[in-house]
Amino acid sequence: QAHLVESGGGLVQAEGSLRLSCAASGRTFSATCWFRQAPGKEREFVSVIDWSGAYTDYRDSVKGRFTISRDNAKNTVYLQMNSLKPEDTAVYYCAVGSFISTDLRKYDYWGQGTQVTVSS
Repeated sequence: QAHLVESGGGLVQAEGSLRLSCAASGRTFSATCWFRQAPGKEREFVSVIDWSGAYTDYRDSVKGRFTISRDNAKNTVYLQMNSLKPEDTAVYYCAVGSFISTDLRKYDYWGQGTQVTVSS
């Protein structure tokens, strides 16, 4: 099992920055992924990182603006979000699973989510 806690969300103006954290406890997993869900929309993939940190992937709309990283000594994965846009507004969730995937169905444990709101 795993327990995940996200933090770092908030209200920021467009072009601002936020850093989300996902602190994990319990067993380790091969993949940690960030998803987001805006009101009235489906939950969507944002970024994923493997256990070593050597492999990362991003959805096209955040490439060049978001950076995923991890500190295994702290059991924490980060999502640095720069040049934020109003369309980035959503609840951001981290999830862990045994395989790298952009499919939310492949992830076994989820955090409670953290709200990110970007004003124009």
